[in-house]
Amino acid sequence: MASTIPDPCPGTGAARPEAPPARDRAVRIEAHGIDHIPEQERHGHPRRLFSVWAAANVNYLSLVIGGALVLMGLTLRQALAVIVVGNLFWVLTGLLAVSGPAAGAPSEVITRAMYGVRGNRVNNAVVGWMISVCYFALNLAAAATAAFSLVEMTGITAGTGVKAAVVVVIAALTLAIGVYGHGMIMKLYLPVTLVLTAAFTVVACCVLTHADFAHTPAEPLTGTGLWAVLLAGVTLVGAGPLSYTTSADFSRYLPRTTSATAIAGWTALGGFVPSVAVCSLGALAATAVDMTDPQAGLQPILPGWFHPVFLLALVLGTIAINALTAYSAGLALQAVGIRIRRSLSVIADGVAAVSLTLYGLLVSDFLDTVSNVLQLTVVLLGPAMAVYATDIALRRNRYDGPALMDETPGSPFWYSAGVSRAGALALTGGVSAAALCVDTLYTGPVAGALGGLDLSLPAGMAVASALYALLARVDRAH
Repeated sequence: MASTIPDPCPGTGAARPEAPPARDRAVRIEAHGIDHIPEQERHGHPRRLFSVWAAANVNYLSLVIGGALVLMGLTLRQALAVIVVGNLFWVLTGLLAVSGPAAGAPSEVITRAMYGVRGNRVNNAVVGWMISVCYFALNLAAAATAAFSLVEMTGITAGTGVKAAVVVVIAALTLAIGVYGHGMIMKLYLPVTLVLTAAFTVVACCVLTHADFAHTPAEPLTGTGLWAVLLAGVTLVGAGPLSYTTSADFSRYLPRTTSATAIAGWTALGGFVPSVAVCSLGALAATAVDMTDPQAGLQPILPGWFHPVFLLALVLGTIAINALTAYSAGLALQAVGIRIRRSLSVIADGVAAVSLTLYGLLVSDFLDTVSNVLQLTVVLLGPAMAVYATDIALRRNRYDGPALMDETPGSPFWYSAGVSRAGALALTGGVSAAALCVDTLYTGPVAGALGGLDLSLPAGMAVASALYALLARVDRAH
């Protein structure tokens, strides 16, 4: 066993190994998949989680979302307020992360406690794998668009063959990180965060010198119209943190006695701080340039020498966020019940995402369709996160990791025929409530009656949480 050093913060955790065990070092492909992490292989400090989440959120998507809020008709002050409120959902992402060290397992396994062994397979197939692959494809398409511009700067025409090659190269770099796994992510994401911060600092300096801090639209929104846009904006911003129902995947190697407050805090701050900063930068830029196409819109106010650096930063940021997505999607594929090594499952996810991306970019407008469908993912992801967070609260974050590994009918998480009534009904009820209140690709009856107010996010989460708390207590009473 590795030698240990005293905990520098008494009361926040037990002594920790000086270095990661060989099985979780950056230069080795991670050996663990969805199996339980033994205590002797736990290591690290929760502050390292900050750079993991920061690297994934200094990205192009946050810039686009910030600009979109102003394009939707909000004043700059309203847009900035929406950005802060929407990013408060990172608190829930941080809360979910505390279950990782408690169970020594990834989120994809911990959710067996909520849905049952069989019910959780369905949950992972939809929430864990399918949505993750779609997000991977959309992010990959965004990175490829920036890379196409870089290629054309060299004088090479970005024809079909070149575009396909660019997509494959970016995907290969992304999947390499996902295949090497947890150790590589922990080692690599601090320098990635520093590089991206430096690049976006230059962008910030340029934007701040051109921004109109008193910006108001020509026809300011009022009444129901204003509230509809404010709620839509919060949902748009909140969809980011809500999509990370897998935050325990990246905290599970921490010792079981690590401070839950520290885990939740560093995870939430890692997502909140850069997301607020970059989204705000996008909103400020929209007061000075046309942010319908951020790459083209920002080019006139950026130094000529910096534009290719900016494009490279967009690609790097997307690789960082997609590597996390690919890693979790690989675990989800295992949790569905497919017997495959984690490294191979990550590659399988990448092949599926690359296929979607190439089809969308080169053959049809499929990615546009997927993009529209993903606007509805908050209808599912909001209730799913609410059930998970409620379960942590009800159990006081006490999870039996080895018991969660048991998939037989004798498992304490088999429930009835492998399905937990409380989890299944709570998720179904939450999704149904959200669907009645949504106003995006279609208008639910509640949203229609309220003049287009989309209450799907608060309604879905509140109903799912309340139902789960009630049904879980009833089940335990019997």
